[in-house]
Amino acid sequence: MPFELAELLHLIVIGLLAGTAGGLLGLGGAIVMIPFLTLFMHREQHLAQAAAMIVNVFVALPALLRHHHADAVRWDVVVRMLPFGLIFILIGVEVSDRVDGEILQKVFGLFLAYVVAVSIMRLYRARRDAPEPPPRVGWAPVSLVGGTMGFFAGLLGIGGGPIAVPLLKRVCDLPLRQSVAASSAVIGLTSLVGAVRKNAALGQLTDTAGNSLGLRLEDSLWIAACIAPTAMVGALFGAGLTYRLPIAGVRVAFIVLASWVSVHMLGVL
Repeated sequence: MPFELAELLHLIVIGLLAGTAGGLLGLGGAIVMIPFLTLFMHREQHLAQAAAMIVNVFVALPALLRHHHADAVRWDVVVRMLPFGLIFILIGVEVSDRVDGEILQKVFGLFLAYVVAVSIMRLYRARRDAPEPPPRVGWAPVSLVGGTMGFFAGLLGIGGGPIAVPLLKRVCDLPLRQSVAASSAVIGLTSLVGAVRKNAALGQLTDTAGNSLGLRLEDSLWIAACIAPTAMVGALFGAGLTYRLPIAGVRVAFIVLASWVSVHMLGVL
């Protein structure tokens, strides 16, 4: 048995939490998976990212199905985001493979701090009654979002939703639920390409001294296999909640969790 029973149960719970977060907020679930795998299960950062990128695919696709049934997916936006997302996620993975795992963990902590800041700003703006401007979904703004999302997805092993959703809202003036739905659609395909590249190079990664990290593809696959089933269930559940729960309350809970994880990954506590 690859894992002890307690570890297996932990992975199952991580999958459920990650999937629910991914479906509810369009995050891909990795911002839950990676910190829990590194901080609480003591897995190496590159291994955690490789496994998370596999699971991101299984989180995004059920969420996409739910958003499609709700007629929330702007396929014209998805088509413009996707080519640049695919190119830049490969670039992001290549950069990630050349960065030490401990540095990546700090960068991930800073990224979570950014996500918290964006979420707080969105809470503040949600209180204003200003009318929504018309969406701007031409190639230039949408491809910019797709490329930015792809690079950070590859660098950090995330789905890309925490980048894409606020950028689609700010740069393209796309409504929140349409932003979440478009993000989920693009994540499904970009994560698949990024996961293949990241996992293919896993056994070749070295530390700063040039010594092998001893990471194995089979470990990444086993972690992903344990997390993915409950992540898929959570993704369907979370995507459904998007249309039932007050967004403000969900954001407050997320801000608290992400803030706590961020300070731990940065080594502040």
